[in-house]
Amino acid sequence: MPSQKPRVRRIPVAMPAEGASEQPWYRSMRFSGFSLLMLAIIVLFVVVLAPSLRTLIQQQEQIAQQQHEVASQKADVAQKKKDVARWDDPAYIEAQARDRLLYVYPGEESYLVMGTDQATSDGRPRTDAGTPVSSTVQTPKVDWVQAMLSSVLESGLTEKTQQQLVAPDVSGTGDPE
Repeated sequence: MPSQKPRVRRIPVAMPAEGASEQPWYRSMRFSGFSLLMLAIIVLFVVVLAPSLRTLIQQQEQIAQQQHEVASQKADVAQKKKDVARWDDPAYIEAQARDRLLYVYPGEESYLVMGTDQATSDGRPRTDAGTPVSSTVQTPKVDWVQAMLSSVLESGLTEKTQQQLVAPDVSGTGDPE
């Protein structure tokens, strides 16, 4: 007997063509009744607890804010208690009387220097508007008493409206007209 080779039977298999789309991964998932029930319970749990969690977070923020305010007020109270305690010291009372009320002991001389905090670079003080104060006495070109009297009389005796009445010129040019 000649030796025979076992015959291998070949079955043709069709391979998918390259570029053919495979099914997405989620298509192969199968849900059982238990998994759908658990998913529904989880969704229900989130829907029920979400508003409560939001309220809890808001309340925690309010508590933290109010605790910060309480701590700030406690610090303010402690500072005020220190300020009140300072008034028990006679030296502090004396210093406050000298600074605030300009009190001096009998026999002492007190000098008050004014305007040093608003001085210009040349040493002259400044007005509230920021202009330097003049060192010479100036005479106004408008008599303010006459201007006020004429303004009162004109506004009381005229038929003009408020927009038609004009204040006298006080810019220093002279004539009120």
